[in-house]
Amino acid sequence: MITWGVLAAAMGFIQTAQQFYWLRFFIGAAEAGFFPAMIVYLGHWFRAADRGKAVALFMSAISLAMVIGGPVSGALLKLDWLGLEGWRWLFILEGMPAVVLGITSWFFLTERPADAKWLPDDEKAWLVAELERERLAREAMQTRKPTVWQALCDPRVLIFSAAYFFGLLASNGLGYWLPTMIKSLSGFSNFTVGLLVSLPYSLGVVAKVLAGWSSDRTGERRWHTAGLLLLGGAGLAAVAMLEAHLAFALFFLCIAVIGLTGYTPSFWAYATSFLAGTANAAAIGLINSIGNLGSFAGPYAMGWLKEHTTGYAAGVFLLAGSATMTALLVLAVRIMRKPDLLSQS
Repeated sequence: MITWGVLAAAMGFIQTAQQFYWLRFFIGAAEAGFFPAMIVYLGHWFRAADRGKAVALFMSAISLAMVIGGPVSGALLKLDWLGLEGWRWLFILEGMPAVVLGITSWFFLTERPADAKWLPDDEKAWLVAELERERLAREAMQTRKPTVWQALCDPRVLIFSAAYFFGLLASNGLGYWLPTMIKSLSGFSNFTVGLLVSLPYSLGVVAKVLAGWSSDRTGERRWHTAGLLLLGGAGLAAVAMLEAHLAFALFFLCIAVIGLTGYTPSFWAYATSFLAGTANAAAIGLINSIGNLGSFAGPYAMGWLKEHTTGYAAGVFLLAGSATMTALLVLAVRIMRKPDLLSQS
């Protein structure tokens, strides 16, 4: 987080295209390890039965960042302090919280509950016992302990990797182009566009938390994931067909964002249920790494299709197809399940 924040703030001081490319590369490297490390870290603290809610609360920060970041970014673009344009202050000021929280986390967060001085002794003892019970049960169910290489080659891990690729292609393709789409369709000011962008992501926060709670309560992961993705795909398809009608397009954009953000808690709870220990950490890293290629492919494909077609319809249809593909891949995982590397169901 510290490295990520410093590099992001440094974007406010770039002068050349080469500096931009190098900084973006290093920002990507700093960001890449954060998410899989957090998913593994949550596994050190939360029981499997509570992991969907935990991931939902953690990942709701992404949607909240869109809710807050849209209007704040629109306001920062108007700044002109110390001879620096607003877009430079946007990077500088928005990079600093990550640095502060990174330093705070170093002193406040401990590796496991047993090391947390701020946790009451009775709660600590209960949680440590529950996590240990799960670990022993998981080991008892394993016929053999998979190596990191075996985990990375597990067909289920590869399917989840492909699923996350198409999922991020859809969600980040939409997220990257959404302000531009709304600006083009409405002609509103940057600040108003920022407010409109925050609306669907506000609903996405609620959807994510409720989906994580429901998935944990029922113990069901596959259809919570696939159903929300299919909802997101349907919303995107409706946006593509109704892009000329702003009110309808905004309504279905909300539906699309609800689906594309709400699926992630149950997705990660399901994806982390197969393996344990180092193998699980490696699998999460692979799923996230391949998935993040979709974060590049989605915005790029949207830009290419907009340049070679009329409007945004073709690109949004592509995103709808990607969301549907993710749903189908998640549903296919059950077919591929075998007991060889299974740790828990």
